[in-house]
Amino acid sequence: MMQPLLPIEVDEETGVWSTDGLPMLYVPRHFFTNNHLAVEAALGRERYAEILYPAGYKSAFFWCDKEAKTHGLKGLAVFEHYLKRLSQRGWGQFAFLSANADAGDAEIALWHSSFVLQQPGVTGRLCYMFEGWFAGAMDWVGQSEGRDYRTVSRETQCAAEGHAHCTFRVTPMAA
Repeated sequence: MMQPLLPIEVDEETGVWSTDGLPMLYVPRHFFTNNHLAVEAALGRERYAEILYPAGYKSAFFWCDKEAKTHGLKGLAVFEHYLKRLSQRGWGQFAFLSANADAGDAEIALWHSSFVLQQPGVTGRLCYMFEGWFAGAMDWVGQSEGRDYRTVSRETQCAAEGHAHCTFRVTPMAA
């Protein structure tokens, strides 16, 4: 079993968990997924996805900026670090299939998605929550390198549809 090398500090006074200076929450996968599904049911999947996308985008952009400064990383190495940290935190196992920071283009694979694992027998594209995250990370990379693109990210296939893994495509928005 892989042991994540994820530094977790716990403040003895407040009980706040943090990694690399960022406060964290540690919750069971079923708890998070059940809350996710309750909001999806209340709002409808399409509306919920519309809300999640910019929130995830903003959070990924912020995270990349913070982690770049904390670890002295630059460019695409920050996005790679982001995928590593997501993998270490139980969301699934993420890896670039391809990435071109100059063009704002990437394809990301996700094996063992927490959303797929927590919903056995459910089919469809279950991992849409990650879409905004990857656009936010790529746009941070582009901005940090003086590029003027803005990207969009979409889940193009999901393991819950019978594929070996989920795939996300990040592309520049049309001008």
